Amino acid sequence: MSVKRLTPLSVLTYISLIIGAFISLLPLVTVLLASFKGVKEFGVSGALDLPNSWLYLDNYITAWTKAKMPLAFYNTAIILLFTLLGSVITGTMVAYVLNRFTFKGRGLIKGAFLLANLIPGVTMQVSTYQIMTSLGLVNSIPGIIILYTGTDIIAIYIFLQFFESIPRSLDEAAFIDGASYFTIFFKVLFPLIKPAIITVLILKGVATYKEYYLANLYLQSKTRYVTISTSLYTFTGEYGNQYNYICAGVMITILPALVAFLFLQRYIYSGIARGAVKE
Repeated sequence: MSVKRLTPLSVLTYISLIIGAFISLLPLVTVLLASFKGVKEFGVSGALDLPNSWLYLDNYITAWTKAKMPLAFYNTAIILLFTLLGSVITGTMVAYVLNRFTFKGRGLIKGAFLLANLIPGVTMQVSTYQIMTSLGLVNSIPGIIILYTGTDIIAIYIFLQFFESIPRSLDEAAFIDGASYFTIFFKVLFPLIKPAIITVLILKGVATYKEYYLANLYLQSKTRYVTISTSLYTFTGEYGNQYNYICAGVMITILPALVAFLFLQRYIYSGIARGAVKE
């Protein structure tokens, strides 16, 4: 059995990976330690000091109940489900039309999508808020779903890239056999862009799960329309922040994402890798 010799370059690579992993995990470790400390213990202990008891769960109980975590998870799940569904359906359909059909203004539309993606979303919030108010969509779950779905321009370009790698001869053969455009889209092309769909679900899912700005701005009823990202701000105030409760809430919100990653990591890695290059 041959043993691979370590070269200076490989040693440097391993050292850099270890340092990168340490830097990445250090904030998470400090949050985990703080979540098991009481108010007094948190105030006198260091960030990396171990808690007196790993069975101190008062922070988690308070965060779960006072921050309305069950309601937050329910609202976030509803928003996430319909946002991902809407992003996939609208993104694939728009990309299909822009890639498979030739019409006047197609290049202008592509350029407009790219220009809109380069404009910071914060600068458009005044006009967007006015439109949402006039439509009666402020402080409503459907309104925030529309906002999340309608701003996913990156998904359109990901789907465009994959449609370009699919030969048009498939469309022509299906069309000759009597298939309509909808049949070609749903039964011929849609199954072939599974890697792109997985990529979009990953990127959009993570962005929606952790998004705070729009949720805080448009879901104004913090008792009814609280989400995962806004629930943690229950323990902030003008007289100080209750960081031990916030850290416990952070750990609670991380658990679903961690479980999903452990079960779906094979699809996550393959989706990102295949979505990064044109096949």
